[in-house]
Amino acid sequence: MATPAAVKEDAPATKFAKDQLKSIIERIERLEEEKKAISDDIRDVYAESKGNGFDVKALRTIVRLRKQDPNERQEHETILETYMHALGMM
Repeated sequence: MATPAAVKEDAPATKFAKDQLKSIIERIERLEEEKKAISDDIRDVYAESKGNGFDVKALRTIVRLRKQDPNERQEHETILETYMHALGMM
């Protein structure tokens, strides 16, 4: 069993670890709140664009495509065209 002196020596390290863990959890919670707020803002922009007559599905596709590397996107489009041609869709 640990002696009282050993318990006193571990207390600052334990307190530091607890404080560090609490800080990490609080930062994650803050970031989750910010993420939710940003998600709400994005949803509002899509709703606004829909109200202005834009196709939201097309907008989402464009946003997704713009995130891709241009070479990767071109390769994907080429494969898609090849498959569509083979199926008589073009």
